[in-house]
Amino acid sequence: MSTGVPTGTSNLSIESKDIQTAPGVSLTDAQRTIVGSVLDLFAGRPSLPKLALWRDDATFTDPLTIATGRDRFAAQWYGLQSAFSEIERLHHSVKDAGNPILLDLKTRYVVKGIGKEQTIQSLVAIHLDEQGKISKLEDKWDGKLPESGIANAFRHLNAVTVPKIINVPKNAEEDAQRGN
Repeated sequence: MSTGVPTGTSNLSIESKDIQTAPGVSLTDAQRTIVGSVLDLFAGRPSLPKLALWRDDATFTDPLTIATGRDRFAAQWYGLQSAFSEIERLHHSVKDAGNPILLDLKTRYVVKGIGKEQTIQSLVAIHLDEQGKISKLEDKWDGKLPESGIANAFRHLNAVTVPKIINVPKNAEEDAQRGN
C-alpha cells in the first residue's frame, strides 16, 4: 500500500482535521486524509476532490444501500445534503489503523421537512486498495449490516434509484455552487 496521499488531492479542503484515535492507535498522514474525508462525507460535506480518493468501482454499503460504482456511491453522499437539514457528529474514534481502518461514529441527523431526529451509532470499515484509494466503505449501524435477500434487494434498488433523483456535480464549478 502506498504511504502517500493519492494524486489529485491538493484541493481537498478537508474540514475534519481533528481525528480522534483510540489509545495506542496512530495514523499515517495518508490515513488521516482518508479518515478526515470520510468524516466530512458523513457530515454531509461531499466534494469531487474528496470522492477522488475513491476507486471508480468502489462500493459503499449501509443498511439502506449497496452502491457500487462512482455514479451510485457519489449520489449517496450528495443525497445527505438533500435529505437532512442538520447533521451533527456526536463522537468519532479510529479504533484500528489497519486495512480496513475501523472508525466508531455517532451522528445525529434531522430529516428535512418533517424535523424527525435520528441518532445512528456506526462502525465504519474503510477498505483501501494498494494505491491507498478507498475500494469499499461499510457503514454498519449498531455494528451490523442486513443479511437477508429481501433487504439486499431493497438496498440494490436504492443504489439505482438515488442517482436518478440526486444530481452529482459534473465539475468543480458546479461543486463550488453548492458550497462544496
